[in-house]
Amino acid sequence: MQSRKRKMKAFGDMVLLRQLSPGYSKYRPLVKFWLMAAALALIVVMLARPQMGTKVTSDKREGIETIIALDISNSMLAEDVAPSRLAKSKLMVENLVDHFRNDKIGLIVFAGDAFVQLPITSDYVSAKMFLQDIDPTLIASQGTDIGEALNLAMHSFTQNTSVGKAIIVITDGEDHEGDAEQMAKTAKEQGMHVFILGIGSPAGAPIPLADGGYMKDKDGQTVMTALNEDMCKRIAEAGEGMYIHVDNSSIAEEQLDRELAKLQTGEMASVVYSEFDEQFQAVAILVLLLLIIEIVVLESKNPVTQKWRLFKRN
Repeated sequence: MQSRKRKMKAFGDMVLLRQLSPGYSKYRPLVKFWLMAAALALIVVMLARPQMGTKVTSDKREGIETIIALDISNSMLAEDVAPSRLAKSKLMVENLVDHFRNDKIGLIVFAGDAFVQLPITSDYVSAKMFLQDIDPTLIASQGTDIGEALNLAMHSFTQNTSVGKAIIVITDGEDHEGDAEQMAKTAKEQGMHVFILGIGSPAGAPIPLADGGYMKDKDGQTVMTALNEDMCKRIAEAGEGMYIHVDNSSIAEEQLDRELAKLQTGEMASVVYSEFDEQFQAVAILVLLLLIIEIVVLESKNPVTQKWRLFKRN
């Protein structure tokens, strides 16, 4: 604006120049400039894809509910199953999730205690994300309390009685509490199917440490951990469920998939989720309006309006 004014003064007297150029306007170029600047700013906003509010969508599913109780005691670090008992277990769960379509899944981790790592959900992406963070450091109380894991699993399902419910316990069977069989029986009485997946070798293996070497007892002897198949089979029998041995093959996964496919499916509660509603269309309309106005507004005064004003004066 000031630059334009200085250029006008360079030609001569401002009063005379206004008389010689009656269409000159000192405000219209400024208005056009700010209109263009506003349009450019809104274009940047539009490219950022602004999102406002939420959109709620409901979805009904036909499937089953599955709670997976994963043993994360130190003995699960043994490498008699490649790459380790725990790593193999996590891989099995991930493959199981990949096979799910309309089912719900929950995740429990346990050692000397048990807690819910992931409440029952149909969000498979979250299930895989939570699965990756699992390791024995999550639970300070070591040991293997399968009974507590079964008890927590029974209370982690929804109240929907029309769908099949499965509890999958993945463990090496070194139970230190002794109430697992009773809990499996209770689960059966409540209509839940119990699957015990025993992982490891009955021959046993040492427990590797993070800093190298193997875990030792108070006498300095290397601790050996072996799969307790008898315990696993007793728990499965008490719950009238199934025991499946997990080794380095994929046989256990295939067998479990077949058994889960036999369970009764039912209509799940509506899955409600929210997603952001895109707003860039509204911004694009504002940009278009500003550009149209910028084109319509002339830098000089409109001759038609000028004549109209002179006509009114006369």
